[in-house]
Amino acid sequence: MSEAAPLIALAGNPNAGKSALFNALTGARQKIANYPGVTVERKSGHFQMSDGRPAELVDLPGSYSLDPTSPDEAVTSSVIKGLQKGERKPDAIIIVLDAANLDNHLRFALEVIALGLPVVIALNMMDLAERDGLTLDPAKLEAALGVPVVPTVAVRRRGLEDLSAAVEKRLGQKSSQQGIVIAKERGHGLRKQAKEIANLTVTSETAGRRWSERADTLFLHPVAGPIILLAIMFVMFQAVFAWSEAPTGLIGSAGEWAAAVAEANLGEGFLRDFLTEGVIGGVGSVVVFLPQILILFLFILLLEASGYMTRAAFIMDRLMASVGLSGRSFIPLLSSFGCAIPGIMATRSIADPKDRLTTILVAPLMTCSARLPVYAIIIGAFIPARDVGGGVGLQGLVLFGLYIFGIAGAMLAALILRSTVAKGPNSGFLMEMPKYQMPRIRDVLLGLWQRAWIFLRRAGTIIFAATVVLWLMLTYPKVPIDSPISQVDYSAAGRIANVIEPAVAPIGFNRDIALALIPAMAAREVAVAALATTYAIDAPDEEAEAKSLIERLQSRWSLPTALAFLAWFIFAPQCISTIAVTKRETNGWKWPMFMLGYLFGLAYLAAGITYWTAVAIGL
Repeated sequence: MSEAAPLIALAGNPNAGKSALFNALTGARQKIANYPGVTVERKSGHFQMSDGRPAELVDLPGSYSLDPTSPDEAVTSSVIKGLQKGERKPDAIIIVLDAANLDNHLRFALEVIALGLPVVIALNMMDLAERDGLTLDPAKLEAALGVPVVPTVAVRRRGLEDLSAAVEKRLGQKSSQQGIVIAKERGHGLRKQAKEIANLTVTSETAGRRWSERADTLFLHPVAGPIILLAIMFVMFQAVFAWSEAPTGLIGSAGEWAAAVAEANLGEGFLRDFLTEGVIGGVGSVVVFLPQILILFLFILLLEASGYMTRAAFIMDRLMASVGLSGRSFIPLLSSFGCAIPGIMATRSIADPKDRLTTILVAPLMTCSARLPVYAIIIGAFIPARDVGGGVGLQGLVLFGLYIFGIAGAMLAALILRSTVAKGPNSGFLMEMPKYQMPRIRDVLLGLWQRAWIFLRRAGTIIFAATVVLWLMLTYPKVPIDSPISQVDYSAAGRIANVIEPAVAPIGFNRDIALALIPAMAAREVAVAALATTYAIDAPDEEAEAKSLIERLQSRWSLPTALAFLAWFIFAPQCISTIAVTKRETNGWKWPMFMLGYLFGLAYLAAGITYWTAVAIGL
């Protein structure tokens, strides 16, 4: 054993509760980095064993086998075997098993035990197994495996002292070949052995535990399953508009009040204009959409916590296969509805490199929450707020359609990419189905708070900085008194926009849109702030006070232009952070530049076709 603090590896299948156990053991004493040479997260921390000695705990990526099929599994396998560059071999391994899913999780445990390393089993989530009517005998499992088994409930910190004591005792023992698994037993033999041990460990099971299987017969049905998924998405986007009306109005009223206070208490000059036009008019026009973003994430968090999200991936596997991907790509793509950056990072779990590359390249086509303020302001300005029948709102229906167009665009792009630059055989899809459970209100509220904080932090940093820079460029140089030229046209930003306008005029875009597209490269939401700031500066004082951004858009834009603007934002990759993370995940600039080029090309073409069609039919 190493003279340094013992290195304890935490391993197991995904959804076994490893992260909860890691957090419970290490508390706040954690650090996150990447393993040397690979873009796979390394999370480590320190905890005290029962004798007071410090130990380092490393949380390995979830893995189904020591025969890796993804970058995450490759890291886990190499660390356990002592082959990972820059990482010493663990002195002991804690294998975390989901007590309610033993027959699946034991396969990985049997492989690791066969290596002869000091192993301790954490039989986790015992409370959920008991709640579901499952009674287990840890002593029988220990006898069958030949290694210590400690029942734990990580989220309630139960069994941690016993687990620490078992690890300490195991460190003092010599490693020995357990002989549980031999090479010829891999595959069917290993599955059979795991099931036999699981059946031996389970002492009783109630009939109520089988309700999950009955629910899956409906949710995973080849016809009913996709219909239910579409219905859930439809309700979600209807709620984004229907539920957000009151809180959005309150935030908007607060912004108007703040602007009125600034107008009343500050004399004319730089500071008042900066606050009213730059900060309140620009940043405030984005913050007002926070309720809609939180409603979207509320649905996503509830679906994830309930266990339905993995079912959605299974349902989408057939569609994914038709374009050369697998259901495993669905989770990163679904994560991209929140933000493309974590979605792209989540592709690390995809085994096939061509699948992973394709998923990275199409992830920006999924409609992220940053697009929501853009969609909401245009829909609010040009789509009537009326029912189309059955309590279905037209605005929510249009928003649903925009998301569907984004998904369809991603599938079409994936099909083309998999047939050309990412050509290769289709890969299979294997994913464990977590059990259904009621979402914990505390976890959902924490997730919403984190999303709100991320959004407000962006509003206070990236969006604020971009808006301030734009306001300064729109304000200076000052137009001479009595000049017929508008302030926007005379300003530095206006002059740049006037150079760009001829390039985007064929697709129906005007100077104001050309001006908004530039700062939107920092973050898509900035497009709304840019339009609000532009119109605040360009309007007379009496109009600036009387008209909202929606009213100004209605008076300055045609419907074909508005529809083209929506089509542009379905495809345009206007986020520098997304390009940066793509560069990191693909280890070079080749694919980020390819992504930038093909998505801008799609955006221009989609906006042009939308505009030309709308004009042709007389909209």
